Amino acid sequence: MEQESLIRHKIVVLNAKGGSGKTTVATGLASWFSTRGLPTALMDHDPLNLSIRWLSKRPEEAAHIHGVAATCVSQRMTRAYQMRIPRDTRIIIVDTPAAIPRQSLFEYIRDADVILCPVGPSELDIYSASLFVEDLLKVASSHHREGRIGLIANRVRKGTIAYRNLKTFLERQPFPLVSTLRDSQNYLHCADAGLGLHELEGRDIRADRKAWNDLSDWLAVRCGFPGPPLKAVKIRRRRTPAKNVDKAAKPPSLYVVPQGKA
Repeated sequence: MEQESLIRHKIVVLNAKGGSGKTTVATGLASWFSTRGLPTALMDHDPLNLSIRWLSKRPEEAAHIHGVAATCVSQRMTRAYQMRIPRDTRIIIVDTPAAIPRQSLFEYIRDADVILCPVGPSELDIYSASLFVEDLLKVASSHHREGRIGLIANRVRKGTIAYRNLKTFLERQPFPLVSTLRDSQNYLHCADAGLGLHELEGRDIRADRKAWNDLSDWLAVRCGFPGPPLKAVKIRRRRTPAKNVDKAAKPPSLYVVPQGKA
């Protein structure tokens, strides 16, 4: 009875365009909350199941994240059982598919506490986002959800014309720009290791952590969860690095925070 009374928060990451960074944001958030001791579920509605693939690479020492492959059909269990999440779950992160038609948008956002829309810097990303934001605004306004939406500038290189164009576009939208994520190799290391960016350790991580701190601050207002500093604990590498690897391209050391150790 006590578990059923727990307050749950649902964060939906969506953009109609594929390759906008939805999985990067969804997996990063799942890692972020789980390492703070908040039981977290990651629901993957993308047919490619990239979030589930990320989970499969996650080290055993890392904070547990419950994964749900929403698009997979199993003959061994009912749909309701397949979509279940643990009763003590506090945070639900939803990674959505690309090309969601307007008539299906409300299906994803109707019970969301927060809606995040990552947007890439290319002209095609911006054009696609302009159409999607228009559809999202119509659906959200009709169901009083517009105050729950935040935009994320993704894979940007500051100082470039593409970044300036993206920033100008996002600042003109009816939803706030809540964070700016760099075009960084660190996210490739995260995808390869099944970890979140803040679970990595190294001097090259600091600039990227700043962006996630900004996002955490905004989510703290929306969800009521502050993001206290984490104490990193080194974990074992799961495979031996190649011998002929350029030192300049060497990934940061992998660290992980045990669940509940903040």
